[in-house]
Amino acid sequence: MSVPVEWFPRLVHATAEERINRRLIGNGQGIHWEDIDEDISVEGLLAGKSSGESQASFRKWLNRRSN
Repeated sequence: MSVPVEWFPRLVHATAEERINRRLIGNGQGIHWEDIDEDISVEGLLAGKSSGESQASFRKWLNRRSN
């Protein structure tokens, strides 16, 4: 199974190293990327749901990365 990485803007803006640094959480119910503070549920992936993060929250996160 695959989904477009564009569905998860934090992953788009992550470095390859940050994307590799992930772990399963909740007994395999989700994936967590510590370096970018991203959590994606397997259920959401299977349902075809993209990131639910608001644009304001994403912009704030992106601005913190730039500074």
